[in-house]
Amino acid sequence: MDGNGRWASRRALPRHLGHRAGVKAVRAVVEGCARRGVEALTLFAFSSENWQRPADEVSRLLELFVEAIDGEIEELNRNGIRLHFIGDFTALKPDVFARLRSGEARTAGNGSMTLHVALSYGGRWDIVQATRTLAARAVAGEFDPATLNEEDFSRALALCDAQDPDLFIRTGGEHRISNFLLWNLAYTELYFCDTLWPDFGDAELEVAFRHFAGRQRRFGQTSAQVQGG
Repeated sequence: MDGNGRWASRRALPRHLGHRAGVKAVRAVVEGCARRGVEALTLFAFSSENWQRPADEVSRLLELFVEAIDGEIEELNRNGIRLHFIGDFTALKPDVFARLRSGEARTAGNGSMTLHVALSYGGRWDIVQATRTLAARAVAGEFDPATLNEEDFSRALALCDAQDPDLFIRTGGEHRISNFLLWNLAYTELYFCDTLWPDFGDAELEVAFRHFAGRQRRFGQTSAQVQGG
């Protein structure tokens, strides 16, 4: 969800107001995905690299994040959406971490769609923590490393209970995945647009979905095989 800061700068506004405008875009996209029957949506809210930003901006971001969680729980429950957070939470303040767990608990019974929120997340961190988990299990004699396969590794990742994403959307004009779900995006269709995140709404989401609908997903096969020829 890229472009909050630039959106604010172009309007001569403080960056934190761009982040606040971005929350409205989150609401529109979550509602749009739920309405279209999407089973799982993962939002990259705050990366492990974002901790390098100015302390004041990071503090405001996390405050806004907690505020947004509290303000959206009832709406998530009305729409049957389960909230799930992924990331390295060791740097979070205890009260912020408690809010995350509370949000998960308060939506745990919902089953229409799962909203994964990546907070203090990095794809390389995810792979390293999965490797550590599997290494510890091997040392404990719980499994033979020689039998390790892709499915075993996937189950050790942060999104262990979710299928690999079908579609990746990045706003703001940058054409890179920026350390997001590095393992999971192996065969994901990538969609990049110039729209800044606060301006990304249901109409822009529809364009992204139409782009995805026009893709042929071959997963290593030929077009003829996919088409049944």
